[in-house]
Amino acid sequence: MSEIVLELIDVTKEYGGDPPTRALRGVSLATEAGELTAIVGPSGSGKSTLLNIIGTLDRPTSGTVRVAGYDTRDMTDRQLSALRARELGFVFQQFFLLSGESAVENVADALLYRGLTATERRERAVDALQSVGLGHRLGHHPNQLSGGERQRVAIARALVGKPSLMLADEPTGNLDTRTGAAVMDLLGELNASGTTILVITHEAEVAGRCRRRVPVRDGLIEHDSRRPAVLS
Repeated sequence: MSEIVLELIDVTKEYGGDPPTRALRGVSLATEAGELTAIVGPSGSGKSTLLNIIGTLDRPTSGTVRVAGYDTRDMTDRQLSALRARELGFVFQQFFLLSGESAVENVADALLYRGLTATERRERAVDALQSVGLGHRLGHHPNQLSGGERQRVAIARALVGKPSLMLADEPTGNLDTRTGAAVMDLLGELNASGTTILVITHEAEVAGRCRRRVPVRDGLIEHDSRRPAVLS
């Protein structure tokens, strides 16, 4: 049996009001190691709330969230921060790279709290950038990189700590169609090499590149399908 790296059991999320807004209404989901999964849905469907809860950036109103086998329910904020740093890698639509740092420095910064020396952090950052095809851009700053290259740096930053799960939030949202397809090709290659990836998207074409598709609407999972990935 494959290792379960993410497990949600009857997760709900409500926001204050009279009556309160129910963003999630009893979501259950399990992700196994090695999967490439898309959570797909329109604006307001609850997928962003789900991302925040999966990434331990927010807490559910009720239900269970386990990340890499750890039950997050009673964890302190400090413990959750440590869990995120150790087990989760994040890729966002906006890249969030530091403009004053080179590509290798941006990636190495993700290891600042791992107890590694500066040399070790740089070596691992170089390896991560080479794995996403940017070994020739190590010293370039974000303003010297294309949008696709900046997203590759962000992916390398998410990978460098060897997380149990990579969360990619609209990873092609700021890219043109061709560049976005190249980024999805890269995510497919990383998944084929063993990286577990969960993609949050509103784009059916992006979701179609994933072997598993989980549509969300009105705070509920509509259905859950596993199928062969589209490789071209």
